[in-house]
Amino acid sequence: MELLVLAAVALVVFVVAALVQAVTGFGSALAAVPGLLLVTDPAPAVVAATVVSLVLTTGMALREREHVERRDAVVLTVTGLVGMPVGLVLLAVADEGLLSAGIAVAMLVMVALLAAGLRVGRRGLPVVGVVSGGLLTSTGMNGPPLVMALVDREPRRYRATLQAVFAGQDVVAVAAFVLLGHVDVDVLALAVGGVAGLPLGWRLGDAIFHRVSPAQLRPLVIGTLVASALAVLVTALA
Repeated sequence: MELLVLAAVALVVFVVAALVQAVTGFGSALAAVPGLLLVTDPAPAVVAATVVSLVLTTGMALREREHVERRDAVVLTVTGLVGMPVGLVLLAVADEGLLSAGIAVAMLVMVALLAAGLRVGRRGLPVVGVVSGGLLTSTGMNGPPLVMALVDREPRRYRATLQAVFAGQDVVAVAAFVLLGHVDVDVLALAVGGVAGLPLGWRLGDAIFHRVSPAQLRPLVIGTLVASALAVLVTALA
């Protein structure tokens, strides 16, 4: 019964998470992890969110592969590997509340820089990749720095390239979680339920995405980042 409850909660959570990801290009973990924390601890929530994200982003990257900017996707994915071990150490030893609060504050700083018009050129992509890799394995939330690097691209290229980078980083992160013993029965129940919710969420979000103009995308992304950061901060303080 407990596993069924976990799966049912994950299904509902990931309908919303996939919708957010389809509309803004990111945010499945940002939307999912706070919801999963209602029924499980932070570490299983992060691991389950990453497993489901792997399924979602791989499918979408393959579906929209003609829009992927492959060179930038490779740079961001490869440099992300450098930051992942740091994130794994933080996940194992850091105080969960302090880690979440720190991530929320860092996200708000990123949002402020993005709103101020900061542009990340191609020379800055390796740094973005390292930071995103560390965030992925410690919090499951590698989207904010990647969004800063790609948000000014044409909308379909922006979204497709993000999915390709997410998929590449998720493969390595999930493999690391498996090798380190972080994938247990509860995580599998959450992942199965989450994957079941993806098709409906993505279909709803994709319909909205195609109605969003390029001029509307940047404010929408900034708003999503702010809401996500505040949600993480409130969860940490609670």
